[in-house]
Amino acid sequence: MTDHDPSHQTPAEPTGRIVLLTTSHRVAPGVLSWPAWQTLHAADRVLCADPGHPQLPYLREAGVEVVHAIPDAHELVEACAGGRTVVVLPSGEGDQRLTDGLARLAGSGRVSMPDLELLPGSYDLPGARLLDLVQVMDRIRRECPWSSRQTHEDLVKYGIEEAYELVEAIEAGDPEALREELGDVLLQVVFHARIAEEGGGDAEDSVERFSIDDVAGTLVEKLIHRHPHVFGDAEATTPEEVKAHWLRSKAVEKQRDSVTDGIPLGQPGLALAAKLAGRARTGGVAVELPRGEGIGYELLELAARAEASGIDPETALRAAARVYRDAIRAAEGVGD
Repeated sequence: MTDHDPSHQTPAEPTGRIVLLTTSHRVAPGVLSWPAWQTLHAADRVLCADPGHPQLPYLREAGVEVVHAIPDAHELVEACAGGRTVVVLPSGEGDQRLTDGLARLAGSGRVSMPDLELLPGSYDLPGARLLDLVQVMDRIRRECPWSSRQTHEDLVKYGIEEAYELVEAIEAGDPEALREELGDVLLQVVFHARIAEEGGGDAEDSVERFSIDDVAGTLVEKLIHRHPHVFGDAEATTPEEVKAHWLRSKAVEKQRDSVTDGIPLGQPGLALAAKLAGRARTGGVAVELPRGEGIGYELLELAARAEASGIDPETALRAAARVYRDAIRAAEGVGD
């Protein structure tokens, strides 16, 4: 019997590599990361089960040969024998049958598995889910019997309700409710913008049409213009200086005849009174508060005094009202 010499062992055959190349449908097809392009060009085979995969025309244009194939896990492992690299482009559903099969093989311990790599060819940037929201809203507007008939005027009450529910979530300090209510407010923005794309629903309507992109574009321009200390050469080191920049930029944009222009008269009374007092004060308009009989004039004076002290009277009254509500419930013996 001779001793076994490990130096004469037959080297194990390389097991190769399986690369699952994922892409995001929120990124334009053909826009792939540099590592993805390198891997695609160097691969021995590139497989795709979906003949309609949006990346295919761009890969072929780049000289990457893609084979339409639906391999199972065993076939894919065998295709990697000898150290070959096989790239798989999963379908939109993710090809769970294949990934489950690979997991079972790896867990069996009976198969020499190739290296398995998940390579993001493209991935979502911040805000990418907003594209999904626009797409979903577009379909709802086309296919939902209720949503397809709504007008700007029909949605007014919902906008008011959602704004108040958002305020309530903020004041309650409930992060989960805040996230949900922010979504409901965002829905109102997207819904109105989708209606506006139709110009009122009449092809010959003279109402100017605009889209959610126009809404976002206008907001971006406004934010940049009103933050010269961020996007320009102006300087601001305190919140007061920032507010001064904002007011100057806003005055130039609006070219208003009166400091009261643009104040919505339909808002709650305390908030309206405080807004008017604030505009008069910051605008340097020398005007006395009107005097008269009745609680209205007393509330007006209180609102103006609160605003001058940096207090939002509407918020202060709501806080006091919540305390009052709790006291009433406690007197009734009702728990939270």
